[in-house]
Amino acid sequence: QVRLVEAGGGLVQPGASLRLSCVSSVSHLPMAWFRQAPGKEREFIAAVSLHGDRQYYKDSVKGRFTISKDNAKKTAYLQMNALTPEDTATYICAASTGPAGDYGSYEFWGQGTQVTVSS
Repeated sequence: QVRLVEAGGGLVQPGASLRLSCVSSVSHLPMAWFRQAPGKEREFIAAVSLHGDRQYYKDSVKGRFTISKDNAKKTAYLQMNALTPEDTATYICAASTGPAGDYGSYEFWGQGTQVTVSS
């Protein structure tokens, strides 16, 4: 199966930036980032298409977060700017054999990396 390993989380102050990475065992798949805060359901954050030329975002992160991928490195990234306490969550990488924009089609999941935004 597809194996995914995330990195880049940490504890930062409001307004700071982080870049998350997700290394996949298989290249040329649509990839996405989800997040889950304590006591809340998992939510979609962003997705990127097979070749990296199309991106999809949750409305609340548009203009602050950027998803990208490097197929040669089998890696997806999530650049997060202007972080707020509401962004605190476990960020989980996912991959799909279906369309990137079908948020319910993701079937391979990483373990997640913790992002905490606090002053």
